Amino acid sequence: MKSQMNGQIIAPPTIKSMKILLCNDDGYQADGIVALYAALKRLDGVEVEVIAPEQNNSAKSNALTLNAPLYLHRSESDSRTRGFRYINGTPADCVHIALTGLLDYKPDMVVSGINNGANMGDDTLYSGTVGAAMEGYLFGVPAIAFSQVKKGWSHLDDAVNYAAEFVAQRLHGLSPMTPPWLLNVNIPNLPTEKLQGLRVTRLGRRHAAEPVIKQQSPRGETMYWIGAAGPAKDDAAGTDFHATIEGYVSVTPLHIDLTDADRLSFWSDKLL
Repeated sequence: MKSQMNGQIIAPPTIKSMKILLCNDDGYQADGIVALYAALKRLDGVEVEVIAPEQNNSAKSNALTLNAPLYLHRSESDSRTRGFRYINGTPADCVHIALTGLLDYKPDMVVSGINNGANMGDDTLYSGTVGAAMEGYLFGVPAIAFSQVKKGWSHLDDAVNYAAEFVAQRLHGLSPMTPPWLLNVNIPNLPTEKLQGLRVTRLGRRHAAEPVIKQQSPRGETMYWIGAAGPAKDDAAGTDFHATIEGYVSVTPLHIDLTDADRLSFWSDKLL
C-alpha cells in the first residue's frame, strides 16, 4: 500500500535480505507448507528455510522432546519438498533446534502453517501450529501462525497468496527496535475475491470436547481415541469464530502471560 508525504506518493520500502524460518505441525510433506513455501519464495528479497516435523504433530502445543534423541534429515527425492529439512520431533522442537544452534543466523520472522483446519479459541492452547510460532516468539523473533478454517485444503492457493502478502506487509514494518510479536491468523476457505477483509479479534471459546471413543483392539485390549473438538461456545462479535463465519480473515495477537491478573488480590487474601 502506498502512502503520501508532502503531496508525493511514497512506495513501501523494498525488502532486503529478509530471512524466514518456516515450520508447521502437519509434517514437512503437507500440502499447506509446500504451497506456503512457494508463495513466500516469490517475495522479492526474501529467503525461506523450512525446518518442519517429519510426521503429523497436530495438537502437540509447545511440547519439547526431552527423553529421546532428535535427528535432522534433508528431503532430496521429492521435487515438491526438495531442500526441506525435517526432524523426528514436535513443531516446537524444530523451531527450538533451529534457533539454538542449527542455524548460523537469527531469522527475521518465524512463520508456521498453513494448517489444515482452524486454530481458534481454545484450539490455540493445543495447536502445534501456534506452538511452533510461539517458540519463535519466546526467542525474541516475530512470529505468525496461519491456518485455514476448514480442513481439506480447498482454495489453498488463495489462502497462501493472502498469507504471503500479509507476511510481506509485516516484514516492511520490521526494524531492530521492533519488539517481538505473535499473531494467530485464520483464513476462511474462500476465493480471494470473496474474502470480506481482515478483522483484529479476540479468542472465542469452545464447548468441551466430544466424549472419548472406545474400541477393542484385535487382541481384545481397549483403545481410546480423543473425541472431536467441541463446537463454538463464545462466537460473539469480536471473536475469531465470528469474524471467519462472516468471511473475514481473523488476526488475533497473542502473548504467553497466563497470569489471572484480575484475581491476584483474591488469592492473596485467601493464601497469605
